[in-house]
Amino acid sequence: NLTPRANVRCCHKHRPGSYDFLPESARIWQQRTTCGLKPKNASEEILEVVDENDRVIGTERRGVIHAQGLMHRSAQVLVFNYRGDLFVQKRSQSKDEFPGLWDSSAAGHVDPGESYLECARRELEEELGISRPVDLREICRFPASRDTGYEHCAVHRCTWDGALVFQPGEVDDGRWLKPAEMDALVSDAKARLTPAIRQIWLAIRDTL
Repeated sequence: NLTPRANVRCCHKHRPGSYDFLPESARIWQQRTTCGLKPKNASEEILEVVDENDRVIGTERRGVIHAQGLMHRSAQVLVFNYRGDLFVQKRSQSKDEFPGLWDSSAAGHVDPGESYLECARRELEEELGISRPVDLREICRFPASRDTGYEHCAVHRCTWDGALVFQPGEVDDGRWLKPAEMDALVSDAKARLTPAIRQIWLAIRDTL
């Protein structure tokens, strides 16, 4: 998350960079915000600590939660276009977890007092600039475990064909991929994907 320093925003068309494993045919051009924003120390964010049944038992700093493997909450969003392609984001190199890996369309920790759905909508706007109302629905959940980073995770999906604006410090890049391209990447153990998107794709693939 980033806090504006001034009521000024500079945007430009995103130029392709290094896409690692991704097919050239999937290249997209987008706008991204590039100035007027200042990141905050994510490790100091206060999150709710929950138990194995996803009941809140307290609060703690994000850095402590990750260091001690405490259970907490996150929301993931899969954004599809009207052709059925999935948008995947490349996590910023400055992230403390999985820097530079390709991930679900948008994701984030659930803030104290926030619902999973509210978190999903917030992350869509913060990370991708999707502020208009979209039909966002939950499609599955994963209980907290080592595989999820000890996060109870609610996965949502929506359809969007508009412009995307990347959040500096969170998203470095993005691509639209066909389901068959995602299948190939998820089956490749060397593909630079986060554990979360691998697990989510395997869980929802047969429902598409």
